[in-house]
Order: sequence, then C-alpha cells, then structure tokens
Amino acid sequence: MVNVQLQLAIAKQQRHNIYRQYFRGTVRRPGVSTDSIKFTVRYRNAHGNWIWANEDSNLVDGELHFQPADLPESLATCFSKFSRTCRVELCQSQVSDTKLWALSFNVPAAKKKSSSTTEYLGVPVQVARWLTLVRISTPWLVPRHGKGVFKTTEDTMMCSFLRRDGLHMVLLAISGVDDMLTVFRDDDFGGITMKARNELERPCEAKVIAAVGYSHETALATCMYHARDLVKSSATSFSDKVEELGWKARDDPEAQWNQQWTDGLGYCTWNALGQDLTEQKIMDALDSLEKSNINISTLIIDDNWQSLDNEDAYQDDRGWSDFEANPRAFPRGLRKAVTDFRDKHPSILHVTVWHAILGYWGGISPTGSIAQQYKTKVIQKEDLGRVASGSMTVVDSSDVERLYDDFYSFLLDSRIDSVKTDAQSFLDLIASPGDRRTLIRAYQDAWTIASLKYMRNKCISCMSLVPQIIFHSQFPTNRPAVTLRNSDDFAPDNPSSHPWHIWSNAYNALLTQYLNVLPDWDMFQTAHPSSAFHAAARCVSGGPIYITDTPGKHDLELIRQMTAVTNQGATVTLRPSTIARTISSGVYTAYQEPRLLKIGSYHGRSETGVGILGAFNVTPHPLTDFVALAEFRGVLAGRTYIIRSYSTGKISQPMALGDDMPLLSLELEKEGWEILTCYPVESIEREGKKMDVVPLGLLGKMSGAAALMGWEADPEMGKRLLVKVTVKALGRLGLYMSLLPEKSVDEDFLILLSDRVVPRHTVDASGKVLEVDIEAAWRELGLVAAWNNEVTVEVYMDW
Repeated sequence: MVNVQLQLAIAKQQRHNIYRQYFRGTVRRPGVSTDSIKFTVRYRNAHGNWIWANEDSNLVDGELHFQPADLPESLATCFSKFSRTCRVELCQSQVSDTKLWALSFNVPAAKKKSSSTTEYLGVPVQVARWLTLVRISTPWLVPRHGKGVFKTTEDTMMCSFLRRDGLHMVLLAISGVDDMLTVFRDDDFGGITMKARNELERPCEAKVIAAVGYSHETALATCMYHARDLVKSSATSFSDKVEELGWKARDDPEAQWNQQWTDGLGYCTWNALGQDLTEQKIMDALDSLEKSNINISTLIIDDNWQSLDNEDAYQDDRGWSDFEANPRAFPRGLRKAVTDFRDKHPSILHVTVWHAILGYWGGISPTGSIAQQYKTKVIQKEDLGRVASGSMTVVDSSDVERLYDDFYSFLLDSRIDSVKTDAQSFLDLIASPGDRRTLIRAYQDAWTIASLKYMRNKCISCMSLVPQIIFHSQFPTNRPAVTLRNSDDFAPDNPSSHPWHIWSNAYNALLTQYLNVLPDWDMFQTAHPSSAFHAAARCVSGGPIYITDTPGKHDLELIRQMTAVTNQGATVTLRPSTIARTISSGVYTAYQEPRLLKIGSYHGRSETGVGILGAFNVTPHPLTDFVALAEFRGVLAGRTYIIRSYSTGKISQPMALGDDMPLLSLELEKEGWEILTCYPVESIEREGKKMDVVPLGLLGKMSGAAALMGWEADPEMGKRLLVKVTVKALGRLGLYMSLLPEKSVDEDFLILLSDRVVPRHTVDASGKVLEVDIEAAWRELGLVAAWNNEVTVEVYMDW
C-alpha cells in the first residue's frame, strides 16, 4: 500500500486547516472468474489497535467487479426463467459498446373498461445493485434502490441493474404510443413482470426496450435514443401542426439560452402568499421585494387567481367558470392588475399565471360561462382512494383546441405572456378508455400548440411526470425545450423533505436529461433553515430559479450568491449550459447511504468548458468522502485541470487523469454542501517562460463559472500577454495565472474594460488569482451597455 497526502482537503467550517491521507494499492484478480469480490480494510488507531473498517463504522464492504471482454449476444442469458411468449428483436444500437433489444407482447382490445395484460419477463441474474424510477403517485417519479433480489411495489418506468460481472442492464417501458401504458412490477420472487394497459378498441402491442452496456449511462442512452425514434414515427400529425407554426424538427434537443425567460430570477406567490390571493397582496409583495433591492424578471401568479365556483369547497370540488380573474380578488380585472404590476415594477419582463390542464382541480364549472360557450362532457375519475375520485365536467376533446386558443388569446391581451400548467396527471385519472384515448392527446396537443402560438413556449409543465405525457409531449424534438417540473413540491414545513427533494431531482434527471425539456427543481424560500442547501442545488441544476419568499423575509446575501446583474441592469441567474444529474459513480447509491450525493453539470463547449459538481450530505450524520477528477463531467484524458472550492476559494494543483493523486477530500455536516468547479488549464509559453492561465468566472457566485461566454489569449503582444475574457454579467472576475505571485499588479498589469483602464482599487491579487471587480469599475467609469449584455475584460501582463 502507498500512503499519499491529498492536495486539497475541504473541512467543516470550524476546522479550516486539515490534512488527509489516502492509501492506494493493487489487488490481484482471483483467476479468470468474472464474479465480483468483496473487500474491507483494516487500520491501526492511535492506541496501536487494529480495527476492521466495516465493524467500526456504518460502512459496508467494498465490491470489485470485473467486466468481460464481450457483451451478451442474447437477452435471455441475462435472466433465469426468461419469458417464452414475449417477442424479442435484436436492434441496431446508436451507442457504441452496447447491445439493444426491442420486446413486445400482445394486449387485447379495450371494451367498456381498459384492457390490461401482465407478461412475465424473468429473473435478472448476477444482480449486485439496482435502481428504479417509480410512480410514487400519479404525477411524480422518484428513485428507488436495492441490492441483490429485485423488488418494486410501485409502477416502475425504468429499471437499471449493476451486475456482478460489471455490466449494466437497463429496461425502459414504452407508453403513449398507440394509447398504451406500460410499467414494470415484481412477482414477489425477484422476477420482473411487464404490465400494459390498452385504451384502443383493437388489440395492440406493448413495447419494452432493453440494453446492456459497460456503463449505466451508455445503456440508458441507447434505450432513450431508440425510444425517441419510436415516438417520432407515431406523432406525424401533431408534428405537422407544430411545423405550421414555424418550429422545425431537430435531431436532438439543443442547449438554448433565453435570458429573459429561464435566466431571470423568478418570484412565485405559492408558498409566499398562499391560495388566498388578491391583487393588493401581490402588489404589496412586489413592493417588499423592491424595498429589499430584489429585482425579479418573472412574476408567477400561482393557484387561486381564477374565477371558480363552490367558494367554500375543497379545491378538487371547485370548477373553473370564466376566463376573467376572480372579481373579488381582482376587482378591476386581470389586465389592469397586471398592467399596474408591470408599470410600477419595470424589472418584471414576464408575468405567468397558473392553471390546471383541465381548467382547475375540479375541471370546469357546469354552470359557468365556459361551460356555456364550449362543448362539455362529464367524465369519471378512477377511484384510487384519493380525493380526486368521482365525476368531473371537462371541455370535450372536439372543442379543447378552441378553448385553449381563446383562453391564451385572452391571457395575452391581459399582458400575460407565460403559463404554469399544473395537474396534468389528472388526464391519467380518467377511467373510461374511450375518454382516455380522446382526451389525453387532445389536451396535450391543444396546450402545446397554444403555448407555442401565444406564449412562444414560455410555459412550465407541472405534475406531468406521467409515462404517456413523457413519451407523447416531452420526447419530440420538433419544438423548443419546455420547462418541466422535475419532482414533487418544495415543502418548507417538512424538515425531512429537503434532502429527499434534492436527491429525487438528481436521480430523476438521469431520465429527464434525455427529454426535450429544461428540468425545473421547483421554487424555494431564501429565509429558511435549508435555504442555502436548496440554493446550491438550483444553481448547479441548470434549470430556472424561482423564490417564494414571504414578504419581508429574505436572505439578500444568498440571493446575491445565486444571481448577478448585467450591464443593462437586469438580475440574472447563472445557469450551466448542461442539465445536472447524479454522477455516474453514484447511480446505484441508495438514499442515506454514507456517501455524498454528487450532482454534476457542465458549462461551455466540449474540451474547453468547465465541469461543475455539487456535493450534498443528505444523510443525518456528518460525512467525509472523496471526489475524483474522473467524476467531473467533461474531463478528458491528456488534459490538465485545476479544481476550485466555492466555500473556501482553495484551488488544487494542476492534475490529470492517470496521476497518482487525482482526488480531493470533502467533509460536510448534515445538510452541508459544496460546489467544486473543474477548469481545463491552458499553458502559454514564450521565450522559455510557461504560465498556466484559467478564467474562473465570477467569484462569489455559486455557479460563477457559468458566467463565462468565452476567452482567448495572445502571447505575441510585444512584451505583453493579452488575455480577453467575456462574461454575461457583472461581478468580481477571477483569473488564475500561475506566475502571478512573481508579478506586481501596479507594475506588470494593464486592465481594460470597454477600452477604459479600470480603477486600481478594483483590482486585487490573491495567491495565483487575479481579481477584477468589473461591477464596481463599470459604475465608476460610467459605462453604458451596447446592443448586448456581454462584457469583455482585457488583461495585459508584462512577461
């Protein structure tokens, strides 16, 4: 064994200076067997006593898996008691080093009730660990984990297995094609069953995709790519409608930067003001935000602004009666209220209103003006033992497109330019197969077309992690990415929910990263015991950031860490360009196992971008864990990197894959968090001198590296080196320069902002990091923004 001291150890706040050592060694593979082996370690404490690690702590034995050279040729070899009736077809995989199979089985025609069939698949063999994404309720998916024998008591959409031979097998149930709903269950004996529900009046095929690969990521990717092709071939008529509006199909979802919609700081009324909404309460809340110098760009008016019937009833028993807002709460009408919001608070660029996909929680009021203008029908909801069961009046499928067309036209005329469409899972509560096959698609398509036509896709899809909706509306790439609520709600009054909220979002993103969506990890409150925990997760997530603070209760410093101000005065969030998810090495780690939750995202172009890793302690105990260089997304062999800690500002020495010591140590308290950013190092040489240069982005911002828009270095500027860095907002720009300790800021540097020399006091040097306060310099120089919000800083350094 070799004892090596770590170069970067980040401790709890009360222990600033610590040193950690780790030990590495070689274990010889036992023969040619592909079976895994377990191990533990023994160490000697300060008293000279030898202790086994698995006896002295809650750590379990480690496992080593030895991957075979070849993938299985037959899916049947991955199971015992494999199905004899399920059809299996080997397909061409779109991902290298994977095997892909399409499975199908017959489901009889629906009659008065939906037709259901359960098909036995088999018992997966050599299972070490597994992960599933299950339907914890009609609208939401959550992760479940286990070891060895497979078991799931909930409808399951995706299963992933780590086998003892080191291979990964992924199963994906296909829904939304041919009005089919397909899920997995267990058979109480470790076997997998496939349960399908057919809504059509003809027999249909249920479909499942299976893949095996050398990593979870590649196996899941090949399943998702094949599923996208299946969806594309079944949605031609809807695609034609979308293209008529000018949206062209794309082969893959692409990163989009729309500053005014997803990059602005949002404010939602839900937890802040509750359901007893009035025009005056909203204005008072906006005044309070302005008094605290919090400039939001999006106002989300959540539930209970609408005109509803049954005033004193529970929400599920209330129906939507009229387009216009509740006259008691908005006596002057929606347009005048929104106009006043916008006029008094000009930072608000967008106003969003909430509504349910069927109108309201209880559908449409049978006696209201909407029911008089549009064809309606009474539907039955499935009795699932919840309040939602019973009957409901809804607009008929033949008139739903006109309803959405008229409603969104009214909203646009009322100066509403975005929507949050909730309760979409109620479509999956419809009992009758005839109603299901006509209403589910009709409402999804009408909402999608109207949101594109009137809102220019500024919409939030909520309570819609429903298999049929996922495949029908969130897979297709013939429209811009829709913002999708990625998990159940933020629950401010439930302390145990906060670690789980972050956890479930990170694992749900394993699936949603492949959809044509921008995952939304929900609003949160900044003046809350878990506020920083949530804030760090939102900044890493790559999704939008909304706050729902009670008026007057804000953590202004936390908001400053999440946001930045542009040269045009707008407050923006700094979103990484890639959707965050739990990292590959943590896919099979169960909730509250003694490991840190590591969430990885990436910003920028391949090779030159930066990896961002958020580490979160979701266990009830303090934790110490390693972070390896290979765990950062986008790290390539042959490149050198530095890693910076957000909480301490410490920077590692340059490291590369294959080095003896590409590890960091993290020590976090319960609900502790850290954000690490991994930067590729650019080495510049001239006349025998070599210097490593790395632009760090905006310091003091949780996702400050995401402010970087680009940079370049020119070592041939006479006796000077020129480094030009472009960022999307103002703040303290950090520039790592390995020769900085040998230089003098006064004698060796000239720094320009918009061709003006920045004031000397806005420049500082700390170790190898040059800091330029471009926000202070911009104000003092009286600079005015040009046509865009990008800011370029030029740093000249004498060699």
